Amino acid sequence: MPRENKFVPDWKQDEWLEQLMDQYGNQLTNLAFSYLKDWGRAQEVVQDVFVTCFHRAYQLEEIRSVEAWLYRITINKCKDVLKSSWFKRVIVGSPLFQFLRSKEPTPHEHMLQNSEDEQLAQCVLQLPLAYREVILLYYYENLTVPEISELIDVNQNTLRTRLKRGREKLAQLLEGGDHDER
Repeated sequence: MPRENKFVPDWKQDEWLEQLMDQYGNQLTNLAFSYLKDWGRAQEVVQDVFVTCFHRAYQLEEIRSVEAWLYRITINKCKDVLKSSWFKRVIVGSPLFQFLRSKEPTPHEHMLQNSEDEQLAQCVLQLPLAYREVILLYYYENLTVPEISELIDVNQNTLRTRLKRGREKLAQLLEGGDHDER
């Protein structure tokens, strides 16, 4: 049972949540998609994020940045999905899933197909998770190194190294191949 929210009155909690969904819904869905590479699962994760926000509204007094808080919850939920046995069994391991998957592109895939940045976006999604995460947060979400460091709980120097290596791997992918198999 959720704790009583002393920061947001009950009658305003619905309005607050609606504002969060309007303001951050698309960003969080794109972030979740970058982890899961499945539009439907990304949408489910974001719905779960907003349910969590509703139940944790009492924590608002302790939160320095709502945006960072939402990103952290989304990232953690995506990692939970990736670790789940269901995901490994159904998404990764099942050839039946590939057969049943709709041939219609998702809205995100459709947008990428029509974009002149399609190749870049596809290459970013091919990066290993550690590099993809920092590249997306730095370039697409316009977060600073200190913000990302706090958000994903990684030392700033480590983060800078990941950014550098991520850019190098991205350049290799854009040139037509991954020559470095680290």
